[in-house]
Amino acid sequence: MRALAGLGLAVLTCAAALPGEAAAAGAPARAEHAEGGGLSAVVRYTEYGVPHIVAKDYANLGFGTGWAQAADQVCILADGFLTLRGERSARFGPDAKPDGSLSSATSNLSSDLFFRGLNEAKTVDRILDSPAPAGPTQQAKELMRGWAAGYNAWLAQNRTTDPACRGADWVRPVTTLDVARRGYAITVLGGQGLAADGIAGAAQPGAAPRSAKAPADPAEAARKVFGEQRRNAGMGSNAVAFGGSTAANGRGLLLGNPHYPWQGGRRFWQSQQTIPGELNVSGGSLLGMPVVEIGFNERIAWSHTVATGVPTNLYELRTVPGDAHAYLVDGKPERMTERTVTVPVRGKDGSTSRVTRSQWWTRYGPVVTSIDDLPLPWADGKAYALTDPNAESLRFTDASLALAKSRSVRGVQDALRRTQGLPWVNTIAADSGGHSLYTQAQVLPRVTDELAGRCSTALGRQTFPAAGLAVLDGSRGDCALGRDADAVQPGIFGPSAMPALVDAPYAENSNDSPWLPNADRPLTGYPRIFGDVSTARSLRTRGAIEDVSAMAKRGGLTVADLERHQFANRAPAGALAAADAAKACAALPDGRATGSDGKPVDVSAACGVLARWDRTVRTDSKGAVLFDRFWRRLVRSAPQAELWRVPFSPASPVTTPNTLNTASPAVGRALADAVAELRGAGIALDAPLGEHQFVERNGKRIPIAGGADALGIWNMIESAPWDSARGGYTEVRHGSSYIQAVGFDGGPCPAARTLLTYGQSSDPTSPHYADQTRLFSAGRMVTARFCEKDILSSPQLRVVRVGER
Repeated sequence: MRALAGLGLAVLTCAAALPGEAAAAGAPARAEHAEGGGLSAVVRYTEYGVPHIVAKDYANLGFGTGWAQAADQVCILADGFLTLRGERSARFGPDAKPDGSLSSATSNLSSDLFFRGLNEAKTVDRILDSPAPAGPTQQAKELMRGWAAGYNAWLAQNRTTDPACRGADWVRPVTTLDVARRGYAITVLGGQGLAADGIAGAAQPGAAPRSAKAPADPAEAARKVFGEQRRNAGMGSNAVAFGGSTAANGRGLLLGNPHYPWQGGRRFWQSQQTIPGELNVSGGSLLGMPVVEIGFNERIAWSHTVATGVPTNLYELRTVPGDAHAYLVDGKPERMTERTVTVPVRGKDGSTSRVTRSQWWTRYGPVVTSIDDLPLPWADGKAYALTDPNAESLRFTDASLALAKSRSVRGVQDALRRTQGLPWVNTIAADSGGHSLYTQAQVLPRVTDELAGRCSTALGRQTFPAAGLAVLDGSRGDCALGRDADAVQPGIFGPSAMPALVDAPYAENSNDSPWLPNADRPLTGYPRIFGDVSTARSLRTRGAIEDVSAMAKRGGLTVADLERHQFANRAPAGALAAADAAKACAALPDGRATGSDGKPVDVSAACGVLARWDRTVRTDSKGAVLFDRFWRRLVRSAPQAELWRVPFSPASPVTTPNTLNTASPAVGRALADAVAELRGAGIALDAPLGEHQFVERNGKRIPIAGGADALGIWNMIESAPWDSARGGYTEVRHGSSYIQAVGFDGGPCPAARTLLTYGQSSDPTSPHYADQTRLFSAGRMVTARFCEKDILSSPQLRVVRVGER
């Protein structure tokens, strides 16, 4: 905050003073004014359209944030509020699919039924009106109120240029409640939001669930829902904190690299938020949120990664014979509560009809007939109810605000202990004192191993060990979740149960369990619902630990080293398997392998390409395309036990399994299919990656480095499905998003470099639609402007005073 002393509150009352100060610093600046009273803020834009928002209090800070977000992302925001109002079917018909940012609903109708059910039950209204900690603090409420006012003021004073919603009548003003509903939807993404289809009217006795075919292996289905499909939906990340012993100046370092969607409502947006003397934080916010979720101040930096903890559990109900809407608890019947929800639906002829469904609620939560692709049929005297403790929380905003105010790793721990508001993420942090932190401080149902042992049903005995999804006996009152003494709400684990690693030379997470944030300091002793222990790590985790442990041992680290690591683009799968694949290729009789269609393919030219490939996924890497297409096929078709000759060993979790099993027929088959595919598309086997992994922005191709989760790459990029006719991977679905590399020099100005890979705006008419995407393509980051002297010296400084009228 000391950096603001020279500026003080004058910036809030006289924006005209700023251009003079900027000029004195040698920076050209342009001031724009919005006349009128009410809420207001000063927004100072620097390079790449990053706003630095200054306000006198939380309501005014929220106002400036809402205004600036609307200026960059009004169409995506408006589309999200339409979703939250349950009006998609009335506008776009019932069958189209929402973008998935606010729930896993597979159709507009399902989405509308889910959100209208919440709205008509006044779920968020009740929590919003509750005193903290059950509800948000006054500061959080003021931020929400201000955000809504800022968004509305922008709508009233500006004309939308984005063709996605230009002139659309569904772009409407919002309320504080709408902002709270958006935060709530994000909070329950891993619980009720994941089961939206199964809650939203599909839950009727005897009705077939959306995935009507029962899985042969419920454990595998649960693993996919709470692991693979979560990552496929764009919920993943990497982060590493380095302790002072590894840094050149003895202070902490942090590299955060969340993997989030490049389109839709789960995009990040970058800003600096300042209330002089109270708050000064810079970082990335999820759209529609009035706070920074991942960021830094002058003393700490933090990031989040999606955790393995399962933030929900199921209760298997025994229904009363002859009455499927009543269930037994300790032998006594309890009736379900019916919620009737009606949604207006536009037909293909433009007419409007109404669809009504019943949703059923129990003491444990809503009845569900599926969680994503895991069917839970309501039949044969059974039903399933979903317990989601995050459904009683709006604490995410307060948790983020508390992190932004923290001054040390100890302060981060205290903030997480007080707020207990992170729904489905880990936290990794570093501070200027040289301390590092990893912790899985998330809201989880209090399913201890003892409770699961005595209360799991037959289904739960399969899903809990495999995936951490508890299915408990709802007919027994002694199977209730109970309460930890230090928990802010019943039915969740308290802070003392949370796995944590403090002051390790490095602490890293890449969406694996808490077991191995540091290879030399494994964490154990936590309940299974948090994650597993002594199991094979993902290739991304293994590659990350190899890289960051080597960096820590080398020492003398700086922010520049973090940036180099972000763009090293090493492919751990290639390091493990490319040489063996090349040798097996060279040993094939006549250089031929048989494809999956039974036809022989001449793969001899591929042998040298794989051998010469540099094992990276840079835009100029030759051989990366071939290995990528080969490897994806191989890991889909070959079980892990068949893929490697040396199996996994808990004693060597970073280096096992290893040695490609080239005797497996799947290896030759995958290589033959990859070669045939590339030749059929006219793509050279040694074509540079950037020619066939790219995005198009305003008619221009931008080559994209990085690679898929299956390749184990830190700079993860999950592209849209391969399209041979269009030249390969032609769009990014999710991956590296808001990246920050942060260090400290002991003064008020953190040494930080940032990058928002897809840019601040989704409006193709904006100058910030693809400017940072081009930087990402070039492997470059932006030097952050945090202190006043840096903001005022920006050659692109633009100052805007925004107000309600």
